[in-house]
This record gives sequence, C-alpha cells and structure tokens, in this order.
Amino acid sequence: MGEEISDDVMTAAGSQQLDAMFSALSDPTRRAIVARLAIGDATVNELAEPFKLSLPGISKHLKVLERSGLISRGRHAQFRPCHLEVQALDTAAGWIEESRRLWSERFDKLDQHLRTLQEPPNGDPSE
Repeated sequence: MGEEISDDVMTAAGSQQLDAMFSALSDPTRRAIVARLAIGDATVNELAEPFKLSLPGISKHLKVLERSGLISRGRHAQFRPCHLEVQALDTAAGWIEESRRLWSERFDKLDQHLRTLQEPPNGDPSE
C-alpha cells in the first residue's frame, strides 16, 4: 500500500529517538522544562525554581531530556546552561504530521467506501 510513513522517520534509530522523546515528554515536569527552555537557555537552578523538587531531582529529569535529544547542555564559565534542541522537536512534529496525513487519507478512503456501500445496486439514488 503506498500509505507508509516515510523511511527517514521510521528507521530503527529514528524510531528509538521518537520513543525516547515521547517517553521524555510523557512527564508533566519535563514538558514544563521544555516549555521553559523554549523561551531561552536556563541553568539547572533557574529550571528548578518553579518546582518543589530537589536539584538532584531536576537533574534526573534533565538527563532524561538530554538522552532523548530534546535538550543539550553547554558550558559558560562555571555554568552549564540547558538548551532546547528544536530540530528534535521538529522530528517529532514531522512524525505526528505524517501520521495525521496517513490516517486522514485512510479515513477518507473508508468514508468513500461506506458511501459506495450505501448506494443502490443500479446507482439510482431515488430507489
């Protein structure tokens, strides 16, 4: 069937990266961290501020986000600011959009098939 999700998104490595990203984003604290980093880079202390978590607790969340490829950590003097990796989000958004397109096509085909089944056998709608 010509309705497959593109090969570049569904390679084994791509699939594992998507799994890691969606798993990382399944946690509300990590989603809040990603939302904060969308505004700009931040230190661990800045990211921990709105949460009732210890710094080691926030660090664990950051490690999950870093392993998933959603964030990176740089070096600026003694600080290691966290940075949102937008291209990783673009990969996830691309997969979502491709899946949405695929399912939309499938539902359109199903809708057309159901209309065909409801037509009278000779094609005359007045019967």
